[in-house]
Amino acid sequence: MVSQNTATVDIGFTHDDFAALLDKYDYHFSPGDIVPGTVFSMEPRGALIDIGAKTAAYIPIQEMSINRVDAPDEVLQSDETREFFILTDENEDGQLTLSIRRIEYMRAWERVRQLQAEDATVRSLVFATNRGGALVRIEGLRGFIPGSHISTRQAKEDLVGQELPLKFLEVDEDRNRLVLSHRRALVERKMNGLEVGEVVVGSVRGIKPYGAFIDIGGVSGLLHISEISHDHIDTPHSVFQVNDELKVMIIDLDAERGRISLSTKQLEPEPGDMLKNRDLVFEKAEEMAEKYREKLQAEAAGLTVEDQVDGTEDLEIDEEYISATEED
Repeated sequence: MVSQNTATVDIGFTHDDFAALLDKYDYHFSPGDIVPGTVFSMEPRGALIDIGAKTAAYIPIQEMSINRVDAPDEVLQSDETREFFILTDENEDGQLTLSIRRIEYMRAWERVRQLQAEDATVRSLVFATNRGGALVRIEGLRGFIPGSHISTRQAKEDLVGQELPLKFLEVDEDRNRLVLSHRRALVERKMNGLEVGEVVVGSVRGIKPYGAFIDIGGVSGLLHISEISHDHIDTPHSVFQVNDELKVMIIDLDAERGRISLSTKQLEPEPGDMLKNRDLVFEKAEEMAEKYREKLQAEAAGLTVEDQVDGTEDLEIDEEYISATEED
């Protein structure tokens, strides 16, 4: 007797079964994800990228860089592997749209926030100007320099193509605002060579009800009305005219706000001399400044000083100060 012990195994595997298996193991991609991908095929105005999806994803040329790109091969090469940002959901053909520009954009904002936190000075070329100011690029991002923060006697239009030192005023990714100051960068650089208690020569650039703006070697300092003389003054216009040359003493350097505070009151041999005998004040300026510095040193050492040095009032005129420095 012959016993037949045969087992039949069904190994049939249809296309539907294969598709179901792919669906089971397919990665779920969502807009906002950053994924690795390999350049699969270069196209005239973009590229196909293999990111492990069922269909190759597509990156259009305008999404290849934060900067202008004229041809895809300026950024990508065949078989190159790198990170991509998923920009949109699948279209009707099941294809995702990718971006490199968005990754660069996010990292650029992270970098400028870091530079602002470090209070760094950056340099950038002016690529355009408008009625309000000048436009530059920082880490690929468009930045704006308000006209009141451009410290030059040149016409704004002549700045195109020039490289300027800049400080950060505002970094706000949510509002897409990157605002910079040329004036503050220059003031900071100038401040590095100045000291409180130092006498400098300057000329009157502008006069306001609250004081006079004095040009000291290319940057402006504020001679507040309360620091002109020990005697009462109704208005700075009664004491100064534009282009008057003065000796003034530096009483405060505020690099963060880009402000230099000046005084002639502290240089008066006798109260009221700025109104009665200005030449005597300038003649004795260094002698009076030395006494002022001795007072500062005594105060720093914690000694009692009979006549305390008057403080400069905080009149909350920062923005007016900013604009007035560049008016004349």
